[in-house]
Order: sequence, then C-alpha cells, then structure tokens
Amino acid sequence: MKKPKRILVAIKDPAARTMPAVRKAAQLARASGATLELFHSLSETVMVDALEARRQSLREYEQERHAAIMKRLELVARRIRKHGIEVTTAAEWDYPVAEAIVRRGLRIEADMIIAERHATKHVASWMLAYTDWELLRHAPCPVLLVKQARAWHRPVVMTAVDPFHSNAKPSRLDLALLKASAQLTTDLRGSLRVVHCVPTTAVVTTAFMNSPSLTDVAEATLRKARKALAVEVARVPCPSHRLYVVEGSARDALPEAARSLKADIVVMGAISRSGLKRIFIGNTAEAVLDALPCDVLVVKPGSFKTKVPRRGRGAQLIALPTAMTG
Repeated sequence: MKKPKRILVAIKDPAARTMPAVRKAAQLARASGATLELFHSLSETVMVDALEARRQSLREYEQERHAAIMKRLELVARRIRKHGIEVTTAAEWDYPVAEAIVRRGLRIEADMIIAERHATKHVASWMLAYTDWELLRHAPCPVLLVKQARAWHRPVVMTAVDPFHSNAKPSRLDLALLKASAQLTTDLRGSLRVVHCVPTTAVVTTAFMNSPSLTDVAEATLRKARKALAVEVARVPCPSHRLYVVEGSARDALPEAARSLKADIVVMGAISRSGLKRIFIGNTAEAVLDALPCDVLVVKPGSFKTKVPRRGRGAQLIALPTAMTG
C-alpha cells in the first residue's frame, strides 16, 4: 500500500453524535498528509406516492434531502479543517450503500476507504453486517473498518502473513501487507507485530509420517516457521517490530493473538478464488474478521479489479400498485 494521498470516509449517519471513523481518518490524514472526503450515500427508499400526496416533485425532494445532508457533512468538515486538514464533502443518491461507496472511491481515485462497522440488532454486536462485507469484497483499494470507538495512541499494528504461501496465497500479497503495515505503523508512530499461524494439523501430520516424538516435531516445525517468517519480513523495510509464530488455526489463533498483543489495528489480506467468485478464503477469514476485537485494514493484491459498475443507480424509488392506491 502506498502512502495514502486521498482518503474516502464513508459516513453512515451524518447526524451521529460521535463518529469514530471520522476521528480516526483525521488522525491518519494529519499524520500522513492525506486529504479527506466525507461521503454519504442517500440510499433510502423514496415512496413516490407519498411525494405526490404532499404535492412535491421527486427532484424537489432529492434536492431538499441532499442539501440537508451536505449541511451536516459541512459541520463535521469544519471541525476537522481547524486541525489543518484539507477536507471535501459529497453526498449522492445511490444504492446499495457498499456499491455507492466503491463508486465514489473510484471517482475520486481514493487510496483508502475508512468506514465504521454497521451495527445490527439481530446478531451479536461484534459481527459485521452485510454492507461491511460487500464493501470489503468489492473495494479495489484498502479498506479500514473501524470497530472500536477509542482514538489511536501509538497503536499496536498486527499483520498476519503466511511465509509458506499456502492456500494459493500469492507472495506479492504478503509483500503488500507488510508495506501497508509498515506505512501505517510509521504514520501513526505505533509498533508493529508480525504474526504467522502454524496449523496444529501440520505438526501432528509431520510427526505421524516421520515417527519422532510430537514435541520434537512441534519444536522443529515452529523453528522452520520462525525462520521463514524472518526471511519474509526482511523483504520490506519495517519499523521496530516483533515476530510471532503461533500454533493453531487462523480462525482461533489470530483473534487470540490480537487480544494477547493488545492490537489496535489488524492488517489482513484478501484474495479471490474464481470458483467461489468472492473475496476471502471461505468461511475461515470471515470468522476471523468477525471475531477480531479491534479495527481491521483489509488489503487486496494489486491485480484485483472491482466488478462494481461505474454508473450510479440514482434514488431508489417505490410506487404502490394502482389497485392498492385507488
């Protein structure tokens, strides 16, 4: 990930009393010299019949709502500009929300998108909502998903890499992850932790095939993993950092490592498998992202191309059938 020059901040609720994503975007912009754009997607359904009953045209309603949202965004922007940060604002009638955000990011050539996790009433509070997943899957640039409200202060940045490049994970993705982590750590004056998970099954299988004691195999496997991790990290100039090899499945070990290391931001990679036609490797990565107790930066390979159409959809309109209205 190159040093961000333009950051798109997706504003979920322009009237919210607190905006963790905006606060953290401002922190990063001030540290990196990037400019911000505060963006809100006007994605609510418009009832055409209700407008007709009020004798208000669709164009008048759209302009009225747009002006109201822009006024709120400007109030937020003015507070940020006081800190010497360049900020623009934008609102567009477009849906669904994730696609609208991606389209805006493409239009302004954003280097990063920062969004707040969408809360949901129907599942556990830490779980990601549909909009979050769609944004992570379709955005071509790195997405920082804010899950914690507290501001960063010399944050611990933890990145998960795989020096053996299993699961068809390309070597260049680990390189991108390390570069992104190093840049983020440097900009925010934090500390870097690089983690690799060694599946327990790999240790047990090796012991079974070679017949030495399980303890000896475990120690040899972990030594091999530590050496490979050190070689991988040496490919990128990283700020002061520590390396960790943990045993266990990524599903369990990565969230536990994040808690143990008190990580504020976890940097993860996302790849696409053509058979699944979706981002991430099955349910494992999704479970990890859900379970992480901190903010998450998701980075994709440079070859990733979004399938989101460039043309917006405009307002989402619904008109009741004539039989129901008349």
